[in-house]
Amino acid sequence: MNASALPEGGAAPSGRPRVSIVIPAWNEAKRLPAALKSLKTSMTKLGVPFEVLLVVEPGTDATLPIAQAYAADAPGFFVLSNSRHLGKGHAIRTGVLRARGEFIFYMDADLSVPLEEVASFLRAFAECNAVDVLVGNRAHAASRIVRRQSFVRRTMGRVYNKILHLLRLASLHDTQCGFKAFRRKAARDIFRLQSLDGFAFDVEVLLLAEGLGYRIADLPVAWRNSPDSKVHIVRDSLRMFWDTVWLRRRVARVLAGVRGEG
Repeated sequence: MNASALPEGGAAPSGRPRVSIVIPAWNEAKRLPAALKSLKTSMTKLGVPFEVLLVVEPGTDATLPIAQAYAADAPGFFVLSNSRHLGKGHAIRTGVLRARGEFIFYMDADLSVPLEEVASFLRAFAECNAVDVLVGNRAHAASRIVRRQSFVRRTMGRVYNKILHLLRLASLHDTQCGFKAFRRKAARDIFRLQSLDGFAFDVEVLLLAEGLGYRIADLPVAWRNSPDSKVHIVRDSLRMFWDTVWLRRRVARVLAGVRGEG
C-alpha cells in the first residue's frame, strides 16, 4: 500500500471536516483524560481538518463534566449528551448521524486500536474508490495483537462469529472489532436505518451496508485489549444472541421498506 496516498487535504466541501471520529462514552472517567489527549495529539499530527464527537450516556461517574471541560478548550472536540443510557449502538448512531466529515470513524474510548490506524484506513479509501466501509480485523494474519483478551472472551468471540457464519449473517471475520470507518454517504444511509442499541449493532450495520449495495473490506490492525471492558459476559452475550437471531428478518424488513416492497 502506498504510504503517501492519503485523501486529498484541505477543507472539505461546505467547510466540513475531512475526518469525524465518533466515540461512545459511558462511565469512562478513568480512561477519558488520557484518551482525549491522545486524540488531540494524533489528529493534529494527521494534518487534515477533523472533529471528535464524544457521545456521553448517563452513568455513575464524572464522564460528562470531564468531556465538557476538555471540549471547551479543544477546537474540533464536541460533546453530545444523551438523556438515557440505551447502549453502545444508540450512542454510535447518535454520533454518526451528527458527524460532518467526509470519512466517519467510530472507535472505543479505550483506544484499543491505536490512532495511527486512522491514517492507514484513509490510505485504503484513497487507493480504492470502490470501497465504502472499512472494518478492523483482529483475526487478519497481518494484525498485531499487543495484548490479548482473556481466554473466556476470546472463546466467546470465536463462538459468536461461528454463529454468525452458520446463520449466514456476516461474511467478515471480525464483526465486533470496535474500529470501523465509512464514506459519508454510506454512513448516513446505513445509520438512518440502523436501530439496535446493544452490542449486536455492529452486525446490523454490516448487513445494512451489504443490503444497500455498499462495498465492505477489512484491514489488519494493531490491537491492545483493555482489561476494563464494559461488556458483561453473561448478560450482554445473551442479549447479543437474542438480537442476532432476529437480525436477518429485521434487516430484510427495513430494506423492503426502503425499496417499497410489500
